[in-house]
Amino acid sequence: MNGTPTLRLGPATTDRSARLRAALARRTEWRGIALLTVVVIATLTFEPLVFTAYPVTLGRVALIGLVALGLTAVILMGELDLSVASTLAVAGVVMASIPNVALGIVVALCAGLLIGLVNAFFVVRVGINSFIATLGMLFVLRGLAFVLSGEKPVRMADIEAGIAFGSPIIGPFTPRVLIFVLVFIGLQIFVTKVRAGREFYAVGGNRQAARDAGIPVSRRLVTGFMLSGFVAALAGVINTMERTAADPTAGSTVLLASIAAAIIGGVALTGGRGSIVGTLVGALSLGIIEVGLTLSGVQVDVQQIFIGGVLLLAVITDPASLRAVLGNARSFLSGRRSGAPA
Repeated sequence: MNGTPTLRLGPATTDRSARLRAALARRTEWRGIALLTVVVIATLTFEPLVFTAYPVTLGRVALIGLVALGLTAVILMGELDLSVASTLAVAGVVMASIPNVALGIVVALCAGLLIGLVNAFFVVRVGINSFIATLGMLFVLRGLAFVLSGEKPVRMADIEAGIAFGSPIIGPFTPRVLIFVLVFIGLQIFVTKVRAGREFYAVGGNRQAARDAGIPVSRRLVTGFMLSGFVAALAGVINTMERTAADPTAGSTVLLASIAAAIIGGVALTGGRGSIVGTLVGALSLGIIEVGLTLSGVQVDVQQIFIGGVLLLAVITDPASLRAVLGNARSFLSGRRSGAPA
């Protein structure tokens, strides 16, 4: 008996391995992590200044990520909020128009909650598709931002407060980045530990089954849209504070980037699948891409082409999309073989 002894795994070890594989299979962030890895390597090779100018990079990631995190709450339930960019602009104009900074911030954030409530009303009560309802709100709010601002930037009355807000307070981290981190932690806890947040997945996965299980679907939809509006308004307040002025055109490039960040991070547009962590990974990738292209002298319009291309790549490489394509390909080939002459 000189043979090499065979290592036999016990049932407990096998069960742990199976549970680990199942847990990893449920994660949706892998595409985002793969893209982030490629982006970091490419940036280090062609534009390493992105990581040297990390305050700029972190600021851009925070702006995209903040709006994307709010959007994720809505997308998890299978809905969409296209009004976030215009909400950002309106909130900024409202805040800058009020001389008292604290009061301006409160009114702007309340405006975001109200916008989310209006969106939810059209979707939940009136029954309009969220794409159509929030697309209409996008144009309404953009026009409102121009009317309130007189079609020109609105300067803050307390410029010193804005300058102080844009200064780092912990190492290189400005209030924008720290607020983004706090919102990320808060939403992560909400959707993973709080019952109402976990029910977002049930609403997005199977709405009728969620109703049958006693989940207040309408209430969860209202909560999601109000969260999205509040976070978008918060992004508008932060953007105005750092620039010491509100621009009615602010946020025009944020909508595509924020939706792309969520989808790249593995959030399914059909709802029921995704994570806040995945959205963070997607925001990191797109923020680095945008700053790298800007430092390379690429125009904003061309940057949108890059982001659109990345978004298409993310949609195409979605496992559900790949399975559908492979299924159609098999059906097509089977049909050709069955129809071929003997």
